[in-house]
Amino acid sequence: MTAQQARAIAPVALAFVGDAVESLYVREGLVRAADRKPNEMQRLASEEVSAKGQARRLSAAEPLFTEEEREIFLRGRNAKKPTKSKHATVAEYNLSTGFEAVLGYLYLTGRYARIAELLSAEEA
Repeated sequence: MTAQQARAIAPVALAFVGDAVESLYVREGLVRAADRKPNEMQRLASEEVSAKGQARRLSAAEPLFTEEEREIFLRGRNAKKPTKSKHATVAEYNLSTGFEAVLGYLYLTGRYARIAELLSAEEA
């Protein structure tokens, strides 16, 4: 998909894709890291791919954003969401939606290496 086509997608729809992208990245990392029981991997994945976990990961990735990624992030963060988070603050939920939108945008435009770069960023 072209960048122009991806930009035409609603930010909440980009976040929908981005949530799945991050979930797969986290799950793959858990499987590669150690031989764990499935229920333990599920618990760990849920902690990472939650609004709170995504807000933490965003703090490391956000300084690396390009102008294009920042624009997608702001659209996602500021988008009207159809649901509310049960276990996160409104601010955490908005930040995580923005980050998911960036990941969804990058995935749909085929920038997989960039996704890995942002998701593997460490807090400074």
